[in-house]
Amino acid sequence: MKKIIKLSCCFVLLLCLGCTPKSHLDPDNPVTVHLWNYYTGKQMESFNALVDTFNTGVGKEKGIVVEVTSVGNVNDLGKNVLDAANKKVGSSEMPDIFAAYADTAYQIDQLGKVVDLSDYFSKDELAEYVDGYIDEGHFNDGLKIFPVAKSTEIMMINTTDFEPFAKAKGVTLDDLQTIEGLNEVAKKYYEYTNGKAFFGRDALANYMIIGLKEFGHDIVSVKDDQVVFDFDKTIVRKLWDNYYLPYIHGYYKAEGRFRSDDVKMGNIISFVGSSSGATFFPKKVIINDEKSYPVDVKVLKAPTFKDGQAYAVQQGAGLVVTKGDDAHIEGSIEFLKWFTDVNQNIKFSIDSGYLPVKKAANNMDSIEKNTKIESELMKEVIQVSVNTVNDSKLYTTKAIPNGTSFRSKLESSLKDKSEKDRQAIAKSLKNGQNEKAVFEKYENDQNFETWYQETYQALKEIITNE
Repeated sequence: MKKIIKLSCCFVLLLCLGCTPKSHLDPDNPVTVHLWNYYTGKQMESFNALVDTFNTGVGKEKGIVVEVTSVGNVNDLGKNVLDAANKKVGSSEMPDIFAAYADTAYQIDQLGKVVDLSDYFSKDELAEYVDGYIDEGHFNDGLKIFPVAKSTEIMMINTTDFEPFAKAKGVTLDDLQTIEGLNEVAKKYYEYTNGKAFFGRDALANYMIIGLKEFGHDIVSVKDDQVVFDFDKTIVRKLWDNYYLPYIHGYYKAEGRFRSDDVKMGNIISFVGSSSGATFFPKKVIINDEKSYPVDVKVLKAPTFKDGQAYAVQQGAGLVVTKGDDAHIEGSIEFLKWFTDVNQNIKFSIDSGYLPVKKAANNMDSIEKNTKIESELMKEVIQVSVNTVNDSKLYTTKAIPNGTSFRSKLESSLKDKSEKDRQAIAKSLKNGQNEKAVFEKYENDQNFETWYQETYQALKEIITNE
């Protein structure tokens, strides 16, 4: 009886061994995995250091050498990958891995050159990652983009100028938790300072996308391989009223290239922008060549609508694996798994101003255990960002054809309209025209309707190529 049991166990063991996928890697004949990214500065330095660690450790043991090439900025990278995929004369060979946002990854996948990563990760493995980050990479019936580092939006405020105003007018930082509260504070600040703007936004497209999502609308989605466009007029009017109106009144401003530039110039004292750009918040406000003063900063969660659901934007390119022989694909997957493991990923993300992608890594205990945070400001940025990831539903639009053009138009439509009308209003008021009459020309249903119809049609044309 014991002999039968032993034989049965051996048979089961042999079956299990037979189920184990055969490795195509050979330590004696290492495969070179070519990886293209667009990283620069601290991000590139951190990435290269970790690649060196991989190559001399796990890579050496398994027979993998990762070779990294920085291909200009993200647009340069996208162009080079597309040229390679289309075998354009003079282009390089396709990389095994490349960094990409959804639009570029979608185009390469349409050419049949992207690996479905869900074939190489178990459900348990994928469950270790923040759900929204994995969901973002799913399109065309597969997991096509793998998350490596992400960011969200935060609010930063110059408390040196805020505190005297807050004390005088009885407002607090808690009033900035909602967009409606932000508007009220901005109006009070404008009046308190005799005409200075309070707030600005770095990304109007994010405001539109997340604002719609807070009230249950995906501005674009994909159903049955068709792009569905949902630019709900009622909610878009709400977005208009809470950005366009305060902007034309002078409560908001966007003059510099980024809103951190506007804070530096004293144009505004607060803004919503990417957590990965927090290090650019100025240490002082420069009035002119001779006058400046230092400022303190406070980091807050980005405000949401008081009646909306708790959504937050997720940002950041992922890595895409291209089709090739089994050894190159296996080597690419091994690197992705190693690079996004908690220890390595925390170090890269925090060093480069981003957030790690695994759930276990998104808490301050894990982060502080695995890396040294250089400043109190960065610690505050990371804490608020981690809280946002853990307390909010993360969202970004799905990959669609012409996605970059769509986002660009969404970004410029409200921004350009707000700035153009604000300038016209300021000119009219300067010329002595009646204030009430001037604003009545812009604060009306017809003005919104005209802008809405033009924007709706322009966005729809981009999607449908009509």
